[in-house]
Amino acid sequence: MRIRYAAPALFAVAALSLTGCVNNDQTTPGATTTGGASIAKDDALAALLPANVKSAGQITVGIDPTYPPNEYKDSNGNPIGWEVDLMNAVGDKLGVKINYSVAKFDNIIPSVVGGKDDIGLSSFTDTVEREKQVDFINYYTAGIQWASPAGKTVDPNSACGLKVGVQATTFEDTDEVPAKSKACTDAGKPAIQIFKYDTQDAATNALVLGQIDALSADSPVTLAAVAKTKGKLQAAGDSFDVAPYGIATAKGSKITPAIQKTFQALIDDGTYGTILKKWGVESGGVTSVTINAASKG
Repeated sequence: MRIRYAAPALFAVAALSLTGCVNNDQTTPGATTTGGASIAKDDALAALLPANVKSAGQITVGIDPTYPPNEYKDSNGNPIGWEVDLMNAVGDKLGVKINYSVAKFDNIIPSVVGGKDDIGLSSFTDTVEREKQVDFINYYTAGIQWASPAGKTVDPNSACGLKVGVQATTFEDTDEVPAKSKACTDAGKPAIQIFKYDTQDAATNALVLGQIDALSADSPVTLAAVAKTKGKLQAAGDSFDVAPYGIATAKGSKITPAIQKTFQALIDDGTYGTILKKWGVESGGVTSVTINAASKG
């Protein structure tokens, strides 16, 4: 995460509970909802999968569904969101089930490295530091976007002394806001007070209630929060620091080219664009799926 609209409103003023762990065989081949026909299996792509995935007939995907609209939970506790729709389409194309293994965000990469999960899908920003642990299949780009209460002007580049909410362990928490705070203290100004929340909904709720002055999240997430709160929040400045999202895979894993080529096929046949448009996040779409863009950029 660093980084939604035909979905149930999850940005109510009251805090919502989106935590908990479930393991769901969320999809079966041909089950993806993209607003069109089912996606047919591509035997040539399926042949690229590692032997253990072929024999299991499923891909286990580590996910933290607390970041709407990218990934969150429906009323039954199942992961949904535009990234989930994309991964379901990948499963259809490969003819395998997608098994979502729900976990805390900061536990997903260790689970991929340790072999518990085949891949990690949770709005990971591809960074050089993270690439030391895993490879990333780059499938989307997103910037950072701040929000403030409606009518309250907040400049992300001049936020010294303000209370700023972030979802814990995201790029905004670990890198972006701390760097801004350090720039403040280096200049002899008050530090930014960083308020960390377990879920994005909790950060949004705190801002609506006036407990913090602003929040920072990935651009699709912040803009969705602004829309869902219906006039209570506003975007604070423009988005910045656009960077690629990546699906985490074990270093050198044979699943990496299989997923990469399948994503590319979904772009080429229009499925990818249809899903992004359905959720209103097409502005971050890509035309070419790459590997480890952060270190090659």
